[in-house]
Amino acid sequence: MAKVSRAGRQLASACYIPSMPTENPLFEAVIVPHRSLTRRGLRILLGVIVFACTVNAAVFVAIGAWPVGGFTGVELLLAALLLRLSATSARASEMVLLTSDTLRIVRTDPKGRRVEETMSPAWLAITLEERAGRVPGLWLAVRGRSVEIGRSLGEAEKRDLAKALDDALYRWRNPRFDNPQLAD
Repeated sequence: MAKVSRAGRQLASACYIPSMPTENPLFEAVIVPHRSLTRRGLRILLGVIVFACTVNAAVFVAIGAWPVGGFTGVELLLAALLLRLSATSARASEMVLLTSDTLRIVRTDPKGRRVEETMSPAWLAITLEERAGRVPGLWLAVRGRSVEIGRSLGEAEKRDLAKALDDALYRWRNPRFDNPQLAD
């Protein structure tokens, strides 16, 4: 499961964004791809794969099928490359931040480059696009411009994020004023 958090101030200080507003966010979600392996777990898995492939290659070389050893080496390189790509892609993140005047979407790619998009929340529409046999797409649209968010999330997480953001927009559009003079 991907991590979606709405922890407010504490999370905002952990993710420094140079152009971030100084006011309190009304909604904040940080989306990071889920990875089940830690660095240590990745090393252990790679060690097990190397051991198994080495034993396999040694058996085949011993019985005279020496080309299998070369193919096993290629297999090891491919496995190491794919595990490295998986670990690198885990560094990507996406942040959705709603303040009183803007909705910001800040995407950070695995290399650390950031792309920030700003939308006006006044006419913002949230749409879950159902796709047959696939995870639905979560789209934010305003004035003919659409942006998909939460691509790394599963179906349940996208629905939770859509509901939470929709609730935050509802609270923003319909503020409750607590006026003691009207409490009669």
